[in-house]
Amino acid sequence: MHRGSVKWFNNAKGYGFIVSDSFDEDLFIHYSAINVEGYKTLKAGQSVTFDVSPGKRGLHAVDITPVDQATPEEAVENKETQPA
Repeated sequence: MHRGSVKWFNNAKGYGFIVSDSFDEDLFIHYSAINVEGYKTLKAGQSVTFDVSPGKRGLHAVDITPVDQATPEEAVENKETQPA
């Protein structure tokens, strides 16, 4: 499992790129490889973990998980424990 950050992601086209200190090139992202429930999107600068698979035009990031992703239950718990 590698760690990196989203360079950019185009919601309309469903793809983008990740940068990582572990690789000399940007890694291609396809929305189908993003591990989130609901709408699969990423934001520029967002930290992610991922695996790598070779593609025809370079490396592809697969099994992509946002590092700061909270489940809906965790989000509710965090909101309830924060002072008003």
